Amino acid sequence: MSPVPSQLIPRRTVPAARGPAPAPPDRRLLRLLRHAARRAAPALLGYLAVRLLGLLVLARWAHLKGHGVWPTLAASWDSTWYLGIADHGYDDELGTRTNHNNLAFFPLFPLLVKAFAAVTPGSRASVGLVLAWACSLVAAWGVFAVGDRLHGRRTGAVLAVLWGALPVAVVQWMGYTESLFTALAAWALYAVLGGRWAWAAGLAVAAGLTRPTGVAVAAAVAAGALLAVRHGERRALGAALAAPLGWLGYVGWVGVRLGRWDGYFAVQRLWTNEWDGGADTLRQLRGLLVYARHPQLFLVVVSLVLVVSAGLFLLCVADRQPLPLLVFTGVLLLVVLGSGGVYFPRARFLLPGFPLLLPVALALARARRPAAVLVLAGAALSSAWLGGYMLLVWPGPP
Repeated sequence: MSPVPSQLIPRRTVPAARGPAPAPPDRRLLRLLRHAARRAAPALLGYLAVRLLGLLVLARWAHLKGHGVWPTLAASWDSTWYLGIADHGYDDELGTRTNHNNLAFFPLFPLLVKAFAAVTPGSRASVGLVLAWACSLVAAWGVFAVGDRLHGRRTGAVLAVLWGALPVAVVQWMGYTESLFTALAAWALYAVLGGRWAWAAGLAVAAGLTRPTGVAVAAAVAAGALLAVRHGERRALGAALAAPLGWLGYVGWVGVRLGRWDGYFAVQRLWTNEWDGGADTLRQLRGLLVYARHPQLFLVVVSLVLVVSAGLFLLCVADRQPLPLLVFTGVLLLVVLGSGGVYFPRARFLLPGFPLLLPVALALARARRPAAVLVLAGAALSSAWLGGYMLLVWPGPP
């Protein structure tokens, strides 16, 4: 009898050993968020401590002067413009009055205020303030995430605390757009560093609908995407093309609404705001820091912030920061320092430029703990005092 070929002999199949079933996508996402929140917790707690100190100082100061804290934070200066847009929409003609056309203010923040106010109790002013507070925490988390990715957890935590202790950081807890814009910018930069191009593009579009300096986020995302394309990552090209659509979309819409191609820039001229290459900034700096005998304290602080920011940018270049961060802060400085017109809000305009603080954060993270704590405590106290001074003593907008 001939043997049976071995390949025809039926074999017993042994079931493969099974590991634990993979978690559903929503559980994996929740697990990742919990891990990220635990990692960011020291940074967020430090940021909250700094801003709560500022709020306590402001509340005490306001009480002594007979002012209310809520209207100061929620319904003053630019906050009233955003609330007006949420209530009545935009102007439909250019007009001739200076500082009166609300088309100068970008739409995302008032749209969010209107949307959340429609489904939550309370006034739109209260909704705007709570929205700013929430966005400040998201922004601090994003600031930490960028610092953590580049230099580790301790540097990220110090960076977030420093951002909350800037001289004009009280604006982060006002009904303004700085916290929303910083949140979008920080997470867009984080997405670029991680090669998440769809997220980077979407966040850049949203930033472009939030502030005029959204063009800096778009430029950063486009630069990072084009660099990735150069290294063979072709799918990044879509992010480079989509990033400026938010800013371009609003500027184009204003032109259509006013019936002239330069409509948005005509509005800016009514606010005495034109790009002059920095000539007006240099005149103001020279006048305040060299020739003025009794300059106003707040304007001196603004001037010092501008000078220090320019110096920190040179340090960032020397440190060879990633290209997207350099492009973001470079374009931001170019817009803020290169524009003429109102001078006093320029320190506020630079609030989103947190990568400028990276050299300082890195140095403090490497320093001995007592020295780092002393510097951060001094920054927090000075920020708290300057915040009260800016809102309760300085007679103009922050």
